[in-house]
Amino acid sequence: MIVRLCAATAAGLVLFSGAAHAYPIKGAAELTHNEIYKKGKLPKVTCKLNKGTTRASTTKYVNDLIGCLTTAWKKTAPDITGVKVGFVDSGEKRSCSGVEIAGSFAQQCFSFIRVKLAADWIRTKDDSKVFAAVTAAWSGIVQERTGIGLAWQALPNGGEQPEIDEQLRRLRLQSDCLTGVSVKSLGRTVMDWKPMLKAMDPPEFAKYKWDGKLTNRVKWIQEGHKAGRPGACNTWKAASSKVT
Repeated sequence: MIVRLCAATAAGLVLFSGAAHAYPIKGAAELTHNEIYKKGKLPKVTCKLNKGTTRASTTKYVNDLIGCLTTAWKKTAPDITGVKVGFVDSGEKRSCSGVEIAGSFAQQCFSFIRVKLAADWIRTKDDSKVFAAVTAAWSGIVQERTGIGLAWQALPNGGEQPEIDEQLRRLRLQSDCLTGVSVKSLGRTVMDWKPMLKAMDPPEFAKYKWDGKLTNRVKWIQEGHKAGRPGACNTWKAASSKVT
């Protein structure tokens, strides 16, 4: 999501007030008719990743994964190149969203990805959590570079909390779907999407209820993976029942 900052309250982000938009979103072409939806499938990318159990090897893993994602998306979203990764000290707890996180995290912060490598990622050879978090953060970069992020921030909402919440869920669910597109391009096999969805954000985020229902999250990430193209991820035109 944009800055994977997700909640207006946590991020200190103010959504502009005005006449409330109808559900689903109308009058915001950058969201409902973005040029990225017209693009075809992402290419298949050979991504050789080796997750060691040291800080150096885990740092290399993250950078290699970002390189693979850049290759996967560079023709579909030409402005996606040059994404920077900022590694923070292992003792840092404050995330881009303002929420304190005890363990590792990867978050999209405006135009770059901010990563904290702690023992929970470093000491295991299982790369599933770092892969999920970094790939999800990348989806926020796609949204930011294609103008979706700014268009979301500019949506009128009339100060109505239910509408603000739904707009945020549409953004989050689109990010899930775009993550599925990336996973397909990189040839990653996922037998069960639920653990991956859980690993995309640190456990501290769970209490904020920023995402849609798990059933809808699974549906959207599966849609992205099945189609392999961003056109499958237009949550902005979906019925409200699809983004609860």
